[in-house]
Amino acid sequence: MTGDDLLRSVRRNPVNATIISRLPELGTAQTHLVAGALFQTVWNVRSGQDLQAQILDYDVFYWDDDLSSEAEDRVIRRAARIFGDLDVRVEIRNQARVHLWFPQHTGLERPPLRSVCVGIDQFLAVCTCVGIDARGGVYTPYGLADLAAGRLRLNGRNHTPQLFGAKMASYVRRWPWLQVVAGAPPA
Repeated sequence: MTGDDLLRSVRRNPVNATIISRLPELGTAQTHLVAGALFQTVWNVRSGQDLQAQILDYDVFYWDDDLSSEAEDRVIRRAARIFGDLDVRVEIRNQARVHLWFPQHTGLERPPLRSVCVGIDQFLAVCTCVGIDARGGVYTPYGLADLAAGRLRLNGRNHTPQLFGAKMASYVRRWPWLQVVAGAPPA
């Protein structure tokens, strides 16, 4: 699987195609559609399922040095106007703020991120580390071999590996052909 293959698969899901086309309207820096909206669409294509099946939400990451919740709330309200007609849950998060809310949400600590791409680099499973930016550029720090093969491998750069088992079990319940595998973390 190449980046172009990923982009073609992801855009087959009309919600993804619309979100990607509207990302520039957010007017935020480092804006990416990330995570489940992307890799789960690929899994749906491979499984022959409806392209939106099993996708719980569509995550959009951006970067703003203003760490206030008020600034993030303004972007969330703008996103609600931009994406509100899609009838799906679009989650908007300033990655500069993750370390502030993550402990209350999970009970676990995370160090501050330095960019949206660093956040993508740290997703739980290697195959889930994917993003598409507001220009339609594909970001895949570890390549696409695991995604194409349906391999769920712990990402050694993730700061919360204790969440891996439950998250991967959730994926395998929804896409039973996925395989949890051991292996060396990305360098």
